Amino acid sequence: MAEKFSVIMFSGTADKFIPLGVLTQAAAAMEMEVSVFVTGFALGAFAKKHMEPPFPAEFAAMAPALAKGLKAAKVPSWEEMLRQAKDLGAKVYACSMMSEVMGLKKSDFSDLVDDVVGAATFLEKAENGQTIFI
Repeated sequence: MAEKFSVIMFSGTADKFIPLGVLTQAAAAMEMEVSVFVTGFALGAFAKKHMEPPFPAEFAAMAPALAKGLKAAKVPSWEEMLRQAKDLGAKVYACSMMSEVMGLKKSDFSDLVDDVVGAATFLEKAENGQTIFI
């Protein structure tokens, strides 16, 4: 098993944030070195004035049932799971290029974001580990 687990989080839709929380929390609990690189449309969910990630149109009809099922199963939100992963050492980095394009500075991000870094810096952190793209 890889000792490092890295996620490149690009998507800005709610259906992608649930796996982000689940996988980072699980990897951190397994004592893996966890790094998340947030870029593209996902950046908005990490801003202090964040936009709640919407469900994609093709899943919109299922969203209420999913929300009800998650609540009934007492599944924490993606943000709570990511915070638990961070409590176990996970790191979250915002993409410097996309942050600049979107007019966001480090001070614009919530406390979930540890730093704003470039792609090369993130790839160095992810080197010799498992990396997934969401």
